[in-house]
Amino acid sequence: MVDLVLGPLQRFADDTAATVWVETDAPCEVSVLGTTARTFCVHGHHYALVGITDLQPSTTYAYEVALDGARVWPPDDYDLPAPVIRTRGDGGAVVTFGSCRGAAPLEPPWTLDRAQDPRGLGPDALTAYANRMIGDPREWPDLLLLLGDQVYADDASPETRAFIRQRRDTSQPPGEEIADFEEYTQLYRESWSTPLVRWLLSTVPVAMIFDDHDIIDDWNISQHWREQIRAAAWWRERIIGGLVSYWIYQHLGNLSPKALADDDLYQQVRAADDAGDLLDAFADAADRDPETVRWSFDRRLGDVHLIVVDSRAARVLIEDRRDMLDEVEWRWLEALASESCRHLLIGTSLPVLMPRSVHDVERWNQQVVRGGWGRRAARFAEQVRQKSDLEHWPAFPRGFERMIRLVIDAATRPGGPETVTLLSGDVHHGYVARLHVDADTPVHQVVASPMRQSVPPMLLKAYRVGVGLPGRAVARVLARLAGLRPSPFRWDRVSRTLFDNHVATINADSRGADLRIETAHQTRPYGPAELRPAISMRLR
Repeated sequence: MVDLVLGPLQRFADDTAATVWVETDAPCEVSVLGTTARTFCVHGHHYALVGITDLQPSTTYAYEVALDGARVWPPDDYDLPAPVIRTRGDGGAVVTFGSCRGAAPLEPPWTLDRAQDPRGLGPDALTAYANRMIGDPREWPDLLLLLGDQVYADDASPETRAFIRQRRDTSQPPGEEIADFEEYTQLYRESWSTPLVRWLLSTVPVAMIFDDHDIIDDWNISQHWREQIRAAAWWRERIIGGLVSYWIYQHLGNLSPKALADDDLYQQVRAADDAGDLLDAFADAADRDPETVRWSFDRRLGDVHLIVVDSRAARVLIEDRRDMLDEVEWRWLEALASESCRHLLIGTSLPVLMPRSVHDVERWNQQVVRGGWGRRAARFAEQVRQKSDLEHWPAFPRGFERMIRLVIDAATRPGGPETVTLLSGDVHHGYVARLHVDADTPVHQVVASPMRQSVPPMLLKAYRVGVGLPGRAVARVLARLAGLRPSPFRWDRVSRTLFDNHVATINADSRGADLRIETAHQTRPYGPAELRPAISMRLR
């Protein structure tokens, strides 16, 4: 009998359509709510994305998953609520989001803080959120948005490292990091198989975009880094496996049923006996020429327009043309951002508005790498860039200015949105900043990171010094010595900084937009954590 390996995951849902993703252990026909789809095969693994159409708006459908006509989900002994598809109606939307979720057992020592145990990742905020949802359906969002580092290919869990050691000699590069597609499949299975998370992903529509750890730390930080990594014998198989698995496990579900029907690659994959070679060639081309694929996407949620931007693979890395997005991607983003909506949300894994000292240090570093202090200093600055992860939007000055002008244009144009909010993750601390705009429409940056990681105590101390008065003073001096003028844009942090694991929720409707960020706390050694309010504010 065919069975599920992973899923079901509810990916897309609007007022009349939805998609449900599954991985199975053999080829079969998958059925959900009377709609069927044949599995496709990639390197011996079997997947299906069932596109369900002709649904009624504002309706809740309990659903089951059948494989070759036999019901497999929910199982007979399932003790969680049945998964449902809830179609949208008119009006506002509730979007819950976060990033950076490491996989590890939900028990000590992994649920401890890193100050208590070096293996600790702290409590899992996503599991805590799922547990709260079960107790109160009023807490269910319209969309769960995961803004990067859904899996950690360069920092695998004990279970995945054991799987790797059974397959190959880990004394050879890349050691106990992920090496290929097969190991990526294990990474996703572990991350999405815990009961509460599996239930959450089956019940709430989820959208995703990658960040560096989905592939490797510092992915595409610079042209020098890219040249170095491509010289490594193991890299090609790693990047191909990473992008193929991302296409299957994350990217496909970001697309609507109509977009899937129009996607030539998806149709070719479905028609192939085993599409492994086809997708390997696609991934290799996508890595070498980012303009061959668009990983970015957008969603219309009633009055809310969510645009999710790929700020990793679409970069231009040549130093004198360095930009966070290539020109094709910029034109796509600018066209969508000019469309009419009540609330505009722009998701990008990396924060645009950083603490001011970090912003100035990243600008200084980029200026020195370009040769502002000579070749020797440029080589040193490149080492600093990679070691200190100086790669956010300020490290791409052209892209930073263009993004800021884009959100200002949106906020100031006649008939524009009532709120503009940037949603980001990556930096393992959460905060809210407000951009000063000469308009009634507020522009905020909300950073929600991490869902499950732990900041080392020494790094925490260094951060607090770096963003304090001494750090800001040093950063200003460095920028001035590099010949940089002060930024013409002004922004301020308008919340406290969070280092605990957390999730954020925006509730946007005709009355305005409200933000809530909640931190996870482990009240018992075993079992899910609980969420506690940390930041609550009205964005308008």
